[in-house]
Amino acid sequence: MEFLRTFFDTTLFSPHGICLLWEPQLLLVHVVSDALIATAYFSIPVVLTIFVRKRSDVDFGWLFWAFAIFIFACGLTHVMSIYTLWVPIYGIEGVVKFLTALASVATAILLWPLLPKLLQIPSPSQLRHAYVLLEAEAEQRKEAEHMLRQAQKMEAVGQLTGGVAHDFNNLLMVVLGNLELGRREIMGWTDRSQENVIRYLDSARDGAKKAAKLTERLLAFARRQPLDPKPIRANELIAGMSDLLHRAVGENIEIQFVGAAGLWTTEADASQLESALLNLVINARDAMPTGGKLTIETANAFIDEQYSEANAEVAVGQYILISVTDNGKGMDASTAEKAFEPFFSTKEPGQGTGLGLSQVYGFVKQSGEHAKIYSELAYGTTVKLYLPRLIGVSAKVSRTNDAIELAIGNQEGILVVEDDTDVRNYVCETLDDLNYRTFAAENADAAEAIFNQNKDRIDLLLTDVVMPGRNGRELSLSLLKVKPDLQVLFMTGYSRNAIVHQGRLDKNVDFLQKPVTQARLASKIRSLLDR
Repeated sequence: MEFLRTFFDTTLFSPHGICLLWEPQLLLVHVVSDALIATAYFSIPVVLTIFVRKRSDVDFGWLFWAFAIFIFACGLTHVMSIYTLWVPIYGIEGVVKFLTALASVATAILLWPLLPKLLQIPSPSQLRHAYVLLEAEAEQRKEAEHMLRQAQKMEAVGQLTGGVAHDFNNLLMVVLGNLELGRREIMGWTDRSQENVIRYLDSARDGAKKAAKLTERLLAFARRQPLDPKPIRANELIAGMSDLLHRAVGENIEIQFVGAAGLWTTEADASQLESALLNLVINARDAMPTGGKLTIETANAFIDEQYSEANAEVAVGQYILISVTDNGKGMDASTAEKAFEPFFSTKEPGQGTGLGLSQVYGFVKQSGEHAKIYSELAYGTTVKLYLPRLIGVSAKVSRTNDAIELAIGNQEGILVVEDDTDVRNYVCETLDDLNYRTFAAENADAAEAIFNQNKDRIDLLLTDVVMPGRNGRELSLSLLKVKPDLQVLFMTGYSRNAIVHQGRLDKNVDFLQKPVTQARLASKIRSLLDR
């Protein structure tokens, strides 16, 4: 205790200022210098502390803490140097220096073993070189990913082309085969020839209808079919399909429809929505070969931000939900992921084209809607269609009627514009049989010349859309300037962007999708002329 009392006793010593003879200038230089050094020393640990706390991922973080303690102790020695100019607390100053020595020795001991690892830290030039190599590798990966995507696209195109070629060859065989049989029957006419020719022609017509249905599904999958969206009450539309759906599934499958009360109105192409629902029902039927239960359910739904982030193609908002559920065989996850791909099918060869769900998917996407499949093996499948809510518009449900009676003309004049000679001749002959006067042209320029000579005798323009030179839309606008009351009907197999924008038919546009039957053509023309 006597040693400690002597060690910390300030009465036995003189302050350091006496050595400087209390010279003000010398005192000032020592105080300012030590104060600046101490301030700098104290700031360094603050910076190191902030760095280590913000960058907890940095290696050797403990070394920064040790260095901070060492620098802080060094700052204290300079503070003590200022204080001992007036107060001779050399014992305390010695303790501070001793602690500083311990911190410095410990830091040095810890630092030397780390020197090899520190030398391995890359230099700026090495980092720049590594960055160049990473950029080159990233470019190579990008090129490899591009090549992979191209290979996947070519595989998909190959699958699509093979499927189309297979189905079209079968359909063309039906059409050509029956036409050849009919021709042979006519060449050797007998009492039964009329019956046989009618049967052959019916078979050829059925084959052509199937081909038309195939192209319609392809356009739907490619999102290139022209849509004519109208306000729809989904409950009434589905209820109106009841007989059709029951006939499609047969007697061994129970259909239950659960329509939500107060269901919102939506906007969609009614005929395409009916076709999509029918495809879903047929797929559900095929998943239950021994019978089962099929449930069609509607509901009001809201898609939130979490679901939208997980499914980037659908926006947040209010939707009409239509669910089609079966308790059939179901699918595993990998199969469900491919279910919307064209010509992908879980059915046996020859039992389906593999385009049913592709048509549904294409229609949904083109309409700005959303589709989702939920399935589990041995438990069944649910397909959900989300249709955006339409606010403030009333809806009327109208079903298309395939059994259309032929509407006869009254010698009205029709200008037929079609670049395909066979199609043009067929349309003109059909209209002539329906008691219309026809004027034929192969392109827009020829049509305009004929119209200028016969504008008082022409009541309706029936034109293809996609033609060499000016398209049908441009031709109609030109003729309407001359005769504003001219009726216009477009007829095409693929309209591009002339009368269809964002997948939707332009307003106030009348349109027929090729191939068109005589009954549909007659009915549409008659309705336009009777306006």
